Amino acid sequence: MSADDEGASEIPGASDLDGTSDAGLKGTSPQYPIGAVDRTLLTLELLAQRPESRLAEIRDHLGVGQSTAHRLMAMLVYRGFAEQDLVTRIYSAGPRLFEVGRLAIGASSIRRSARSVLEWLAEESGETAHLGVMNGLNVHYLDVIESSAALRVAGRVGRMSPAHATSLGKAMLSTCDNDALRRMYGGVPLNAPTDRTVNDLPALLAELARTRKRGWGRNRGEMESGVCSVGVAVVHHAQGLVGGLSIATPAVRSTASVEKRHAELLLAGRARLLEFELGVPSS
Repeated sequence: MSADDEGASEIPGASDLDGTSDAGLKGTSPQYPIGAVDRTLLTLELLAQRPESRLAEIRDHLGVGQSTAHRLMAMLVYRGFAEQDLVTRIYSAGPRLFEVGRLAIGASSIRRSARSVLEWLAEESGETAHLGVMNGLNVHYLDVIESSAALRVAGRVGRMSPAHATSLGKAMLSTCDNDALRRMYGGVPLNAPTDRTVNDLPALLAELARTRKRGWGRNRGEMESGVCSVGVAVVHHAQGLVGGLSIATPAVRSTASVEKRHAELLLAGRARLLEFELGVPSS
């Protein structure tokens, strides 16, 4: 069963990875290298290592012509991975480069910490359990333990879904106050994957108020018809919002009592994650 809230299809090409290829090993040249990608990665490394770089230095570092280096840097500036001083024309690392690094470090840490909790949630519920983090206005799914049932919600690790259409996303959004939410969604259209999706800001704010009051987020076919889920935000006392947990269920098995049970499991799982994995004493 495919799902776009805490579930989806497999990553394209994943079935071709049998573990015998060394194209993904660090330091091993791939069989079919792509020069433009390699130059971009080398440039990002240079920006991360040096506080300032002139175009000529970047050109020489890459071994390319002036125009090629200029076009590359123009794109990195456009995407926020580099900044250029308008007076000196010197380049430096942009905010997006720092953000990607921070997200990668945070994602790796929370994934390791949450693995045992996901396994417990999936075992106790008999359904698919997901871990996700916020990435802009989307949920980025980091890890999953799928249900063993024949009819189940499939994992969507590595994919992103609009936060307002998922239980996990609504739980994390509910940690923000309304003023912050208005700034975040100001002028941004709310895409509606199904006819049950909240598609305007006042309705979303009302839904998030209910989510705060309950302590968990709810999705009933809002990302994909036939899929229901419950999600909670994980907030660390020092780090703030670090992610969220969810349990996703085929709609044919979702009832009010099942939803309540899943919410209880998620609240217990969150407490377990915070206390035993992230070092937050229980109250």
